[in-house]
Amino acid sequence: MGVEILKPRTDEREYRRVVLPNSLEVCLISDPETDKAAASMNVSVGYFCDPEGLEGLAHFLEHMLFYASEKYPVEDSYMKFIAEHGGMSNAFTSSEHTNFYFDVNAGCFEEALDRFAQFFIKPLMSADATLREIKAVDSENQKNLLADPWRMNQLQKHLCSKDHPYNKFSTGNWETLEVRPKAKGIDTRLELLKFYESNYSANLMQLVVYAKEPLDSIQKLVESKFQEVRNISRNPFYFPGQPCSAEHLQILVKAVPIKEGQMLKILWPITPNIQNYKEGPCKYLSHLIGHEGQGSLFFALKNLGWALSLSAGEGERSLDFSFFCLSIELTDEGHEHVEEIIGLVFQYVKLLQESGVQKWIFDEIVAIQETGFHYRDKRPPSGYVVGVSTNMQLFPPEDWLVGSSLPTKYSPEIIYKLLNELSPSNVRIFWESKKFEGLTDSKEPWYGTPYSVEKLDISTLQKWIEKAPNENLSLPNPNLFIPTDLSLKNSQEEIKYPKMVRKSQYSRLWYKPDYKFLTPKAYIKIDFNCPESNRSPDASVLTNIFTELLMDNLNSYAYDADIAGLSYYIQNTATGFEVILVGYNHKMRVLLDTVISKISKFEIQPDRFYIIKEKVKKSYENYKFQPPYVQAMYYCNLMLKDQTWPWTEELEALQNLTPQTLENFLPFLLSKSFLECYIAGNIELSEAESIVDQTEEVLFRAENAPCRALFASQHLTKRVVKLENGLKYQFPAQTLNPEETNSALVYTIQVHQDDVKMNVKLELIAMIAKQPAFYQLRSVEQLGYICVLTARNDHGVQGLHFIIQSTVKDPSYLEARADTFLTKFETTLYEMSDEEFKSNVKALIEMKQEKHKNLREESSFFWKEISDGTLLFDRKESSVAALKELKKEEVVEYFDKYIKINAAQRKALSVQVYGGPHSEEFKKFVESASQPDTCQIKDVFGFRRSRPLFGSFKGGVGQMKL
Repeated sequence: MGVEILKPRTDEREYRRVVLPNSLEVCLISDPETDKAAASMNVSVGYFCDPEGLEGLAHFLEHMLFYASEKYPVEDSYMKFIAEHGGMSNAFTSSEHTNFYFDVNAGCFEEALDRFAQFFIKPLMSADATLREIKAVDSENQKNLLADPWRMNQLQKHLCSKDHPYNKFSTGNWETLEVRPKAKGIDTRLELLKFYESNYSANLMQLVVYAKEPLDSIQKLVESKFQEVRNISRNPFYFPGQPCSAEHLQILVKAVPIKEGQMLKILWPITPNIQNYKEGPCKYLSHLIGHEGQGSLFFALKNLGWALSLSAGEGERSLDFSFFCLSIELTDEGHEHVEEIIGLVFQYVKLLQESGVQKWIFDEIVAIQETGFHYRDKRPPSGYVVGVSTNMQLFPPEDWLVGSSLPTKYSPEIIYKLLNELSPSNVRIFWESKKFEGLTDSKEPWYGTPYSVEKLDISTLQKWIEKAPNENLSLPNPNLFIPTDLSLKNSQEEIKYPKMVRKSQYSRLWYKPDYKFLTPKAYIKIDFNCPESNRSPDASVLTNIFTELLMDNLNSYAYDADIAGLSYYIQNTATGFEVILVGYNHKMRVLLDTVISKISKFEIQPDRFYIIKEKVKKSYENYKFQPPYVQAMYYCNLMLKDQTWPWTEELEALQNLTPQTLENFLPFLLSKSFLECYIAGNIELSEAESIVDQTEEVLFRAENAPCRALFASQHLTKRVVKLENGLKYQFPAQTLNPEETNSALVYTIQVHQDDVKMNVKLELIAMIAKQPAFYQLRSVEQLGYICVLTARNDHGVQGLHFIIQSTVKDPSYLEARADTFLTKFETTLYEMSDEEFKSNVKALIEMKQEKHKNLREESSFFWKEISDGTLLFDRKESSVAALKELKKEEVVEYFDKYIKINAAQRKALSVQVYGGPHSEEFKKFVESASQPDTCQIKDVFGFRRSRPLFGSFKGGVGQMKL
């Protein structure tokens, strides 16, 4: 008690540390402004504690605690309560902790917290639920089997000491939790109960509770709900020793990934940063080794044409061990020069050693981190409580909020000690490439990743260092983008919604000053509407390459802005491309002017063109390795969204493109443009207008300016295909990766165009049905780990859709189960009492009334209205007003008319992607005759051409509803 928790200057929330009589440590957070309350329980027990031969037990326990408790014995009642009161809940298992968290509408927090507390008091883990949830864990693992991040992470763990828990397989599967234990006569459920009883102790738990009420009230609530959590005074778990012995160092591991592309990961076991977090040695070194400005390691590798991206910093870690990880995404050319790249890495480390630790660099990092801490955006409470509870396990109470993000002690000796650990004798190198297929001699046991290991001696590494090219590596220059003016502009009035304050033949400016978040930040979006950008697959690919080249060209200049809290993005869109800047407003104009100038006088560098072309080609080729549910969503969008091109055609178009093709295309791309501009935050109206005026001057009015105004007939809209009433379209496809064991269904019910009264009926149905669908399809029927029912919005066209991915059943079966669920849900809706209906409406109203947390979130909300052309900036308020008038009979009538199976006005599209094990079912489905009221789509584009389109809300200049 009485400890002062360091908090940001701009943070008006109140914090308090409390330790309950059972030794449960708690952080209370009072936020009178919040609409959502939240809690997170961090249990200092993770997969390092898994018993031998029961891999994944800690993760399995995390799943099981959600089912039921003695106080609330109805299965799934916790998740149902959370979902029906506007909330969400989840958990994750890490090496040394398991974290459970939820948020919920603030008005129903007390009951939600009581239900949550039962996880840690008297959970029920029935035999029936145990078996079902082992299948869910197995399905989760199946989802990850072809995912490179999971595969490569496990390979790094595999090539460590078998005696260290880092070597373990953390997820678990059917084999580890059912087959092997049963063969040994072990009852997994009894082991599960034993694991819970002997490890889940209040003294090993850290709780964060975030609510509206004053601290004293929250404290009373917590004391009453959590006093019964058992404290068996369990000694904290301690895992001394290092995962890597001498045999695991000085190795080069060649591994075969699933996806196209090459990665080089250079790792060193180091002293964990947590042991010296006030001095921040890892922050200092990751800042320099990961730098992308002139003189940096990445700048050199990029100029040589060897690297696409680079990141550096502390990777997997615990209190006792850690790895410093340098990840380099290689080009094909870089793959041929890996020895020189490794040599350059060690040359840069040597440069840092010889240059000595620089106080000005440490001070610059502190300045950036301090500003970031004191002006950090408010986050949704659910994410915030997880961060704080995780920090509670690691840091003293005064640093629970700041963690290790803010070094305060300058200690050259500690930084130098860490730098010396990045030595050739201490290195582990992992090189991933499809080019190693057929050249490896081992397989990682859990994911089946092919690999081989070569031992490296110091003399070999020394030769690589000597043969690396001389690239004038140097320390970075001082960062000129660090903001020094953090003052707030005086907004003349409280403007609640964006206003269109300027319009010309070239552009339109929407302006929204900040009076709510009161941070020295701004948000600028300039959306370039260019009719030539998406006219053909070739044009679409060229626009994409242009935006990639722009980002590539600006990187070394704008990197300083990015690390100083001013981010920028340039990306292609369905109607052109967009430029987004978000962060501190002080030097935003400098960065924007540079970006616009670069667009107006863009020069193509042929060597960079071919490198970006290679990168784009691989992203297309990797499409076939996307999870089946992602492939199904792609097909769904391809069929419903007009003017979209298949990736296969774009890949074909890419093959023949040259720098000259882009040189010829760019004048056409920019020749006719219209700029939709949105400027918000800590910017005065005169400055916003000046920004747009200057942009117009450079792009449209200057001599030899590249852009001309659009004709009225050229303004672009995003149109959506209208499905047929009373018909279900079905599109079957085989997954493009023959190794894929998962199948997927994306089943869309298209309902209507944007209309507030109809929207709220749909949203209410989606909210009520979401958790029952998840419980029935995932928990009871065990169809797969991914089972989602949610509302869908395609450019203002509203609908409902199921997303299900499964290894056990084919998509046709999944569709039948979704239909059965909807039939069963009819009864739920019809029999719902008035009291239940009102409670659901109240929950949705509270969700609608939830305030935006920060400028970026608010800007995204308003931009969608502008982008779709709906311009309903008061959508939240209008929806609440419609909900207050809503009657149950209207919702039932809506369901019967548009969603109910066989309804005359029901419009549905079922996209079915069949994995390898279901290839026979695919053949049968394709060859079978269509059922009544169904239509099998054989030709995507024939289908699209044959259907009418919904009208667009967005007209040309002056035609948009204003």
